[in-house]
Amino acid sequence: MTASSRRTLAHAQLASSVGDGIYLVTSAFYFARIVGLSPTEIGLGLTLGWAVGSVAGVPLGRLADRRGPRGVAVLLALATATAVACFLVVRSFPLFVVATCLYGTAQTGLSAARQALLAALVEPSERTVVRAVLQATLNGGLAVGAALGGLALHLDTREGYLALLAFDALTFVAAALVLLRLPAVPPTQASPTSRWGVLKDRPYALVTMINAVMMFYMPLLSLIVPLWIATRTDAPSWMVSALLFINTVGVLLFQVRVARRVKGLRDASVAVRLAGLVMFAACAVFAMSSSAWLWLIAGVLLQVAAEMLLASGAWEISFTLAPDDRQGEYQAFFGTGTAVARMLGPAVLTTVVIGGGTPGWLLLGAVFVAAGAAMAPAVRRAEARRSLEPA
Repeated sequence: MTASSRRTLAHAQLASSVGDGIYLVTSAFYFARIVGLSPTEIGLGLTLGWAVGSVAGVPLGRLADRRGPRGVAVLLALATATAVACFLVVRSFPLFVVATCLYGTAQTGLSAARQALLAALVEPSERTVVRAVLQATLNGGLAVGAALGGLALHLDTREGYLALLAFDALTFVAAALVLLRLPAVPPTQASPTSRWGVLKDRPYALVTMINAVMMFYMPLLSLIVPLWIATRTDAPSWMVSALLFINTVGVLLFQVRVARRVKGLRDASVAVRLAGLVMFAACAVFAMSSSAWLWLIAGVLLQVAAEMLLASGAWEISFTLAPDDRQGEYQAFFGTGTAVARMLGPAVLTTVVIGGGTPGWLLLGAVFVAAGAAMAPAVRRAEARRSLEPA
């Protein structure tokens, strides 16, 4: 992969992640105050959107393999822009659900098509590091988008929200135009024995399920820790922003360094196992913050370390165990872990942690330890299955 192509991938990632940052910060307030939806309607609509997206992801990933990932990625970036533009005009719950389903489908498919594009353009030995660079770029873009979204929240006007969401849509149009600068990747030929595709690959499905459990860390800093701060600690409200800032800067500075240490499936399995242990430590420290809120800082440092270890290991596993001619399909399936965490994580973790207190934190940490430990044997099983397949 040329340096120019790497920069192009990074620029496309940056453009869309700025839009994602805007959406993450402003969407709930916009849907409630401007669209006029109730919290229950917002939660249900977003859950349905990501549920549809998780189901549509694999067919869209397969489409990227069969039609070429660059063209499909461009179309899905434009579809995401269209979905965001729809949010500007919807004023009823049924139309909101339609828009969220389009948004979830386009976002899930776009992620898979990008992974397939990366796999096609990057040598296998460099994929995890390049993916780490893109993740660091994503975090930088999210930070910029969040800052812009914070401005809209400060103004708290209809015009401000609409302007920022329109800009969000334009960021995905820009990402589509940037992706067009990448070299075209020829489509792959469908295997006559792959009618059910990745769904028939049980070892890969097991690896994906374990990763989905590990991905339940995602709602921690955006929802669970803020609720914990509000209900179980005397920490100042600005601590929520401080913790998110520490997380973002940590990924920006160290994700690539962590990823460079992962070279092969054995290293990746070790990274995921270590991520589970570090996440347990983070959960234990977060639990201690009920008596002294400064423990929150130590907790987020441990959490971001676990996040970077997990990401590096998971990228290596997902790319290496997927057939080269079906990366889009396999990456889409592996990415359903994110959709599952987004759908189920808030409800599950709110019940376990906020409802359970310190025992809930420790139970959650134990789940991370168990999932991390289970990854190595699952990877060995998947690797053995792949070695038996005909070349």
